[in-house]
Amino acid sequence: MNIAILGHGLEGQAVEAYFKTHSSETDPNHFTFFDHFEDHQIPDFHLENFDLVFRSPSVHPQSVLKPEERGKSKNWTSITNYFFKHCKAPIIGVTGTKGKGTTCSIITNLLRQFPEHFNNIHLVGNIGTPAILELDQITEKDLVVYEMSSFQCWDLQASPHVAVVLRIEPDHLDRHRGFEDYLAAKLNIVKYQTASDYCIYYNNNNDSIMIGQKSAGQKSTYPITTHQPEFKTLLDHLKIPGEHNRENAEAAILAVLDILNLSLDELFDDKNQTIYQKIAHGLATFVGLPHRIQFVRELNNVRYYDDNYSSAFPAADVAIKAFEDFPTILIAGGKDRHLDLTAMKERFFSAKNLKKIILIGETRFMLSEGEDPNKFILADSLEDAMEYAKNYAEKYAADLESNYDLCIPSTPEALSNQTAKPVIVLMSPGAASFDMFKDFSDRGNQFQQIVNAF
Repeated sequence: MNIAILGHGLEGQAVEAYFKTHSSETDPNHFTFFDHFEDHQIPDFHLENFDLVFRSPSVHPQSVLKPEERGKSKNWTSITNYFFKHCKAPIIGVTGTKGKGTTCSIITNLLRQFPEHFNNIHLVGNIGTPAILELDQITEKDLVVYEMSSFQCWDLQASPHVAVVLRIEPDHLDRHRGFEDYLAAKLNIVKYQTASDYCIYYNNNNDSIMIGQKSAGQKSTYPITTHQPEFKTLLDHLKIPGEHNRENAEAAILAVLDILNLSLDELFDDKNQTIYQKIAHGLATFVGLPHRIQFVRELNNVRYYDDNYSSAFPAADVAIKAFEDFPTILIAGGKDRHLDLTAMKERFFSAKNLKKIILIGETRFMLSEGEDPNKFILADSLEDAMEYAKNYAEKYAADLESNYDLCIPSTPEALSNQTAKPVIVLMSPGAASFDMFKDFSDRGNQFQQIVNAF
C-alpha cells in the first residue's frame, strides 16, 4: 500500500511504525510524509494517488477545508477513525476542554480493580500510547479508555460505547475555525451512538449539555445530586486536591458503573459492598497525573504545586479554586494565542487567596496592564519567577507563624484562621508554553527541577 501521512509528529510516526509491522515482501507498505504545509498546498500533493491518507490531529480534516483545498483524494482517515474501525473491544471515550487526562486515568485505575471482568485495560489517545500501536494487542475481553481531543473528534465516523463529555470552554481557536467548529468536532463523540450506548455529561455547562442531549444512548449527568452522604464518603477516598477533580471522579465512577451495568442505587446497596470497596480503593490509590496540580515538595512551610498542563484560563481558574482556603502565590502567563484575557485578568486580580501574581511569557504585559503594581511581579525567566515566589512565600509563611504565642495575628489568614498554613506556590500558567519552552512537560519539568534544587 502507498500511504500518505500528513504530519510527522507522534501520531504520524505511530502510523509508520504500525504499518511497517504489517508490511511484507509480497505486500509492502510505502510511506510518504508531508509536513509543515499550508492548506492551500494540499491539492499539489496528489493524494488521490495514495491508497490511504492519514491526517495527523492538528491537520484540518477534509470537511473543514475549502473545496479548492481538498484535492481529489477520498481516502482520508486518521488514527482515531482507523482504530475505531478495527478495535475488537468496547471503547470508553472522554472529551472536554480540560480534565480529560485525569478522568481517563481515574476510569482506568477503577477498572483495573475488576480483573475478573476484563483481561486488560488499554489507556490510549493524547494521554497514553498512540492508539494504533495498541491495536494488535487488544482482544474482545479487553476494554479501551480513549482520551479524545477536539482534533481527534474532528472527522470522527464512529462513537464510543460510553461517551463522557466534560466541561466545554473555548480552546484551540488558533487552529479550529471558530468556536462552532470546535463544538461540532466535540459533538462527534455522541453522533453515532445508539440506544445500547451510554453518555455521561457535565450538567453545569450549556455546551456540554447540548452535546450530551444529542446522544441516542442512555444518559446520566454529573455533578451527582442524589445519594449525597454516601457519595461524599466515597469521594473522600480521592487524594488529589480540587473540587474539579472530585467532579472528574464522579464522571469516572458513572462510566465504570455503565460498563458494569450497575446503577447508583445498586452501588450503595449492602449486597454490593465488594464493588463499592473496589471503587473506593481505585480512588484512594490514584496519584494524579504529572503537571496537573501535582504536589512537588514542602519547604519552610511552603508547598509547591506544578499545574503546568494548564494551557488555558479554565484550567488556571480551577487550580486557583483548589487552594481558595490557602494564601497562594501564583506563577502564570505564556504564549500569546490572541485570546481574550479579560476574564483571566479579573480572576487573577480579584481572587482573595492570591497574595502575589508573578507573570512570565508573552502574555505578562497584557495580564498586568492597568493593574495594581503591588499585586504582581513581571519576570523575564522561570528562574527569576521562582526566586521571587520562594522569597515572597517564605516571608508570608513566617508572618503567619509570628506572634502566635502572643495571640497577635500578623496577616488576615492568621486573624481569621490560624490553620490556614502552609503557603502555596502554584504554577498554573493558563497559557501555552511555546514562547519559552518545548511543551508543557518541559515547562513543568523545569519548574520541578528548580523547586527541588531549593
